[in-house]
Amino acid sequence: MTKRSISGWPLAIILALASRAPSLSAQRLEVPAALTEQVRKIFGSAEYAATERFGPARWIEGGAAYATVERAGGVAGGADIVRYTSATGDRSVLVSAESLVPRGRTAPLVVEDYRLSADGSALLIFTNSQRVWRSNTRGDYWVLHRASGRLEQLGGPDAPPSSLMYAKFSPAGDRVAYVRGGDLYVESVSTGQVIRLTTGGDSLHVNGMTDWVYEEEFGLQDGFRWSPDGSRIAYWHFDMTGVGTFSLINDTDSLYPRIIPIQYPKVGTTNSAVRIGVVPAAGGPTAWADLPGDPRQHYVPRVEWAGADDLALQQMNRLQNTNRVTFVDASTGVARVVHTDTDSAWVDVVGELTWLAGGKEFLWVSERDGWRHAYRIARDGSRVTLVTAGEYDLLSIEGVDEKGGWLYFIASPNNPTRRSLYRTRLDGKGVAERVTPPDNGGSHRYDISPDARWAFHTYSSLDSPPRVELVTLPTHRRVRSLTENAAQRAAVAKVIGRPTEYFKVPIGGGVIADGWMIKPRDFDSTRSYPMLVYVYGEPAGQTVTDSWGGAQGLWHRALADQGYVVVSFDNEGTPAPRGRAWRKVVYGQIGVRSSAQQAEAVRQLTQRHRYLDPKRVAIWGWSGGGSSTLQAMFRYPDVYQVGMSVAPVPDQLLYDTIYQERYMGLPSASPGSFAKASPINFAEGLAGRLLLVHGSGDDNVHYQGTERLVNRLVSLGKPFDFMAYPNRSHCICEEQGTTLHVYSLLTRYLAEHLPAGGRPIP
Repeated sequence: MTKRSISGWPLAIILALASRAPSLSAQRLEVPAALTEQVRKIFGSAEYAATERFGPARWIEGGAAYATVERAGGVAGGADIVRYTSATGDRSVLVSAESLVPRGRTAPLVVEDYRLSADGSALLIFTNSQRVWRSNTRGDYWVLHRASGRLEQLGGPDAPPSSLMYAKFSPAGDRVAYVRGGDLYVESVSTGQVIRLTTGGDSLHVNGMTDWVYEEEFGLQDGFRWSPDGSRIAYWHFDMTGVGTFSLINDTDSLYPRIIPIQYPKVGTTNSAVRIGVVPAAGGPTAWADLPGDPRQHYVPRVEWAGADDLALQQMNRLQNTNRVTFVDASTGVARVVHTDTDSAWVDVVGELTWLAGGKEFLWVSERDGWRHAYRIARDGSRVTLVTAGEYDLLSIEGVDEKGGWLYFIASPNNPTRRSLYRTRLDGKGVAERVTPPDNGGSHRYDISPDARWAFHTYSSLDSPPRVELVTLPTHRRVRSLTENAAQRAAVAKVIGRPTEYFKVPIGGGVIADGWMIKPRDFDSTRSYPMLVYVYGEPAGQTVTDSWGGAQGLWHRALADQGYVVVSFDNEGTPAPRGRAWRKVVYGQIGVRSSAQQAEAVRQLTQRHRYLDPKRVAIWGWSGGGSSTLQAMFRYPDVYQVGMSVAPVPDQLLYDTIYQERYMGLPSASPGSFAKASPINFAEGLAGRLLLVHGSGDDNVHYQGTERLVNRLVSLGKPFDFMAYPNRSHCICEEQGTTLHVYSLLTRYLAEHLPAGGRPIP
């Protein structure tokens, strides 16, 4: 390894076959001081991140009021949980910070999350959290009895600190269920009696929680569900024996390296065996769902109660091209399929079902007619009724006003870069109508009250940070501001020199892609500029959306003001609301079609605009975008001169079963497709400057893949640059200064190998 210092920053860089590489010192350019300072402000200070806090907010009393967390005056580090009347804004303190001080302590609990019991008499507080993997956390839970002021910690006397997960009140609020050590427990709120419902939890067997891949790819945040009457609990059981163990190596935190094992199923390997059980909340034997098929070759990504005696499950085959809605008798385990959704490519998991007509029907989302639409399905599957008709995609169901006969949903029929609220008749008759005012651009999110009369409305654009307000439905009348973020808006206004420009560009085969462009503040159309392409390009993400991009978006603007034109394109296969064919045409060729379309977009754009220099093009991306960067640099060296690839997947066979098999199929059925789609197999095409960046503690996209790519590039005699961040995960964000260091590195690399600034057009 060769150590160098670039622009005063220590940088560990591997120079493969350095004698053949151009000298860094000969090419080194100083990063402008103004840009260095701007990057420091964006990633190393709170100047642009001073957002006002709203929430966590919870609708209470059916929507007539809401609760939220606010800083407590006079109590250092304390927070009050307050109630607001939706209509009038009348404020009262539900729980004061003083009441959250445990016996023997002087400081109140830090409220990370909270839940009120159904009758509002008790409050469940989550605090002292520790991250498990990506989003799952464990921590401490406390129950406050509001009438008496008694504050008790859950878990019993033998529970270690930060050891409880997913705690939830029973429907009546008299008990709390939680997971500890891979087993499920129920604790009485009044007496503190703890009942252990399951046994056998260990590193390979868990009850009421999930394995790594279900959490990451199905977004399963917890693994159990209370029955409506509180008498039983349905839960997932994972048997991870046989699943390959991936070992993360911590080299820095102890005298000798520490091994961290993860059961991680890579493409084509063994999955966990998953069973669904129902256990009495008072303790007793589990009744197991009798689901057909090999439990290691099927997925059960969703489980919920469909009344007091039935479970509603979504069971998917391993290829993920079939999703069966299956009802299971909670007492006997007998299963019956009521609805099946299929696709020649893949089907998506549907969120929690919305029940109608007293449980006789449920809402389902499918692409069966070529667009993502909502359907009403009879409980026995005998009747399927289209609700959202038309050539547009429903993006998410937001709420139901069953009394009024309306379904509220997010869509963007006319502009794939934006998001707005619509409503349509629940009976499928009539035409959908827009609820978000038509003059409001950008993207809009809603948290609709249970009575569908109110909504927390969050809106932003690529040029404007988010604001939150309370609105009425369906009029969308603004009742009150919840956060204006005035300080942040004033700060970022200094960075936003020119409005973002949106455009469309042909990308081959008659396909038109959406894109955005950020030009320098002092842009001069008579000069040509280097172009930086920001890419993702895979089914898990869309970059061309008119929504606030946070610190990364500000970084793009800081680069633009130094003399770059920053652009992004959404190729086919990204989750844009442009119909099933747009999204699924990439099946079996992830990275192949997308890289060709990204390269064609660059060609078309540079041909259209003389102010874009076709000989000065860089590309960068993270995760799937890091993979797309490798595809670009290896397959299209004539288009890109510089690439910065962060946490990529160089070989698709190294990624997890659920994600990669969903979009590529099984390697046993088509082994050649994985070879053709993996960038590592095209590394001989590298001709420009390439920077690889990865965290060695990445539990998601393993550092292993980048190490294999390093070996491949070395064997090919290709010069490249490499930065490893010890023990950092996929976000490369742990430890003080890490995020600032990453973006400083990217800034320096771009400035040194693709200098900014306009040049006279020949």
